[in-house]
Amino acid sequence: MANSSKSAQFLMESRIADQMATDGAAMYDLGVAFSTGSGGTRLDLIEAHKWFNLAAVAGFLPAQIARSEVAEDMTAREIAEAQRQARAMLYGHVPQMRAA
Repeated sequence: MANSSKSAQFLMESRIADQMATDGAAMYDLGVAFSTGSGGTRLDLIEAHKWFNLAAVAGFLPAQIARSEVAEDMTAREIAEAQRQARAMLYGHVPQMRAA
């Protein structure tokens, strides 16, 4: 069990590292992990929406659909928080991109 936990943590850390390089597919994968509670993550729709939003901004088109689907299960406040977090990531790491 400890090895699978370490593997999941490594996967998430590597995906975050990929994200820092504006890899839309890696950000999409993070959104999937948070929207399903897989890959060593907990189910968190705000995080999922944030990562799908960032992936969409990076040009990964499937993320636009996933972001809309996740938003259907969120309140307006949750969506606003996800958007705020996405903007914070963009301005902190990749200022030339803008979140919707």
